[in-house]
Amino acid sequence: MTTTDNKITPVLLAGGAGSRLWPVSRDQLPKQFQPLVGSFSTYQQTLKRVSDRSLFDVPKVITSNDFRFFAKRQAEDIGTSVDIILEPVRRDSAAAMAAAALIAERDSPGGLVMALAADHIILDEDKFNKAVMLGRKSALDGNIVVFGLPPTEPQTSYGYISPGTPLGEDIDLRCVNAFVEKPNAETAIGYLEKGYLWNSGNFLFRSDRMISEFRIYAPEILSAVERSIERSEIDLGFRRLDQESFEACPKDSIDYAVIEKTKKIAVVRGHFRWSDVGSWDAIWAVADKDDCNNAIEGDGLTVNSNGCLVHSNGLTTTVVGANNLVVVSTKDAVLVVPKSQAQEVKGLVEHLKLSGRGEITNRHKRAYSPWGYAEEMLIGERFGVKRIVIDPGCRTSLQRHINRAEHWIVVGGTATVTIGTKNTIIAENESIYVPVGQPHRIANQGRIPLELIEVRTGAYIGDDDVVRIEDDFTRVENETSLA
Repeated sequence: MTTTDNKITPVLLAGGAGSRLWPVSRDQLPKQFQPLVGSFSTYQQTLKRVSDRSLFDVPKVITSNDFRFFAKRQAEDIGTSVDIILEPVRRDSAAAMAAAALIAERDSPGGLVMALAADHIILDEDKFNKAVMLGRKSALDGNIVVFGLPPTEPQTSYGYISPGTPLGEDIDLRCVNAFVEKPNAETAIGYLEKGYLWNSGNFLFRSDRMISEFRIYAPEILSAVERSIERSEIDLGFRRLDQESFEACPKDSIDYAVIEKTKKIAVVRGHFRWSDVGSWDAIWAVADKDDCNNAIEGDGLTVNSNGCLVHSNGLTTTVVGANNLVVVSTKDAVLVVPKSQAQEVKGLVEHLKLSGRGEITNRHKRAYSPWGYAEEMLIGERFGVKRIVIDPGCRTSLQRHINRAEHWIVVGGTATVTIGTKNTIIAENESIYVPVGQPHRIANQGRIPLELIEVRTGAYIGDDDVVRIEDDFTRVENETSLA
């Protein structure tokens, strides 16, 4: 039975990583939360795409515990409310899709759900909405609708869809003859000649239909996710799925588990521009380009160059006399690779990890916490310097360190500092010293961001030298947030 409210509930799948987009995408801040093309992250762009409340309901976001505050912050930054669901461990897209369908069914039985990858780029919003409206009736009729795109090249990193006969007057809505996996170059050329579509991996369906298909084709996944939802808890506004139940869920993609097996399937041929931005050459393909076919994101410059991508995050980056090159710079790493070998970046990341350079693939110099962020400025053998920014009304955890002392200098705003049992107000251009082992915290009770410089000194200055005594955000000692 279908609900009378035909608003679509968007569900953003935002828990994955993207090692092919290193050094911008890293384990602790992956590509969906990064501004890869334009000033907004792909996650924020996806939220903006489903912001029409006459068509879409409040979005649900499925992500991991490590990204929960960042997902919330980025949504708030663009004025969007979201319901965030936390996966305790990664179990691929089938488990996330099952959770999306089950939670949506609880809220609105038989309602429409649109599952969207938060790390994709979709341009031409009017054409996107037209495709959604075309697929809407088919989804209400009980089909799982997948969105396919006409290929612009024989891409070997995408799956393909063989479209069948039209399902009505509009020839852009068809049944699906077959799904095919990522082909080699020769096979991909044949797919283009036969009118195959790229599989975007974004779906529109009724929640009860997706649940029934899981019950037929992937009952173990459905049962495990059902238990994890039944035992879930609300923690600081986040729905935290039960870890033990979720860990028992088999790992599988939604394509293998359900989509390639179900008979209740249709495809909409979309006319919007789309990319899963899985590699730097894909970023170049969708980015705006100059007269020489160069794409520049950030502080970059090309001279006598053609077909290059320059992506700069914090460093002036210049390219002279180069063709078809990707140059990516962050504050602590630089990548230079021919566009034709952009897929090999994933292997580079694995090599860095195996060679003991895991820290460079794991985190950025700027690390975000629920209260603000901290940015590494300088680090030596027994000292480190950071810039710390605390949002208005927020405070760090009450904590102590075993091996280091800290010196704080306020450069903007006013800090309320707790050391031991004493509270002290520290104004701009003032400083304070925190001895080794003393419980301490910083609070910003003002209306503007609090900015300070932290100097750490001691035998060991690593971020894991922290014992949390009290925390507003219920974090544990080894969680990635810094303070």
